[in-house]
Amino acid sequence: MNYAIIQGGNARTISLLTLLTLLSLQNLAQGSSSWELDKMPVDLETDYALSALPPNLRAGAAVYLLDPRKGYYLARKGTNGFSAYVNRTEWERGEFVQDTYAALGFDSAGSESILKVFLEVGAMRASGKYTPTQLRDIIVQRVKDGTYQAPPRAGICYMLSPLLRTHLDGGIGNMVMPHYMFYAPGVDDHDIGGGWQPGGHQPFVASTGAVLDKSHSIFNYIILAAGETEKARIVEENKDLLQRLAAYKTILKVDVNAPGHRHTN
Repeated sequence: MNYAIIQGGNARTISLLTLLTLLSLQNLAQGSSSWELDKMPVDLETDYALSALPPNLRAGAAVYLLDPRKGYYLARKGTNGFSAYVNRTEWERGEFVQDTYAALGFDSAGSESILKVFLEVGAMRASGKYTPTQLRDIIVQRVKDGTYQAPPRAGICYMLSPLLRTHLDGGIGNMVMPHYMFYAPGVDDHDIGGGWQPGGHQPFVASTGAVLDKSHSIFNYIILAAGETEKARIVEENKDLLQRLAAYKTILKVDVNAPGHRHTN
């Protein structure tokens, strides 16, 4: 079937296949900006990434920074096996948003396994070639076919930064809940008798159960929040960082005295 289209007052015919192709390309172009993230100032992104780790681990940690057009790159080589970066894509949700920020610090086991997945997620999003659901499905398939593996041993991912901006019960928002995350593949709340309590002081599991069944849940963590005294110290030590984050984007201004909210998986 052919269709007539008018260009400059002249009619010409176009096939249905060609028309659909043109419409698809037009729609892709119209929605292409959703995948592209902003570039944080290098010093700010570096300091925010490193704030995830305890102070004694920061000097020797590797730092990965985001190039919105290429993905993450190694900005600083490490010497102690730990790695820090700011995650901007929650791949398991199957959506691209612009304003989530999570600083993570992996030990050597996580750096060699889980971090590699997040770096590839960053590269795939930056390429602009994948929809959010395509990206999610690729990650799920790579877990199921064994391309991605759980950490080879027990270990920890630190999230001790003074600010986390993520999906909460009421939508995307800010949290002040420095916490520790222990690798727990194949584990859920039922296994540990856990569950979310305000403040996160009871152990609970962060799970990808919505997209990966329990036998493939290599990204699960047992989470425990830092105590209130430690939290207050972290906020105090990072006052300057919090001010710089708020100056960079107003959405990153945080009320350090606000009650905790549940992080939705």
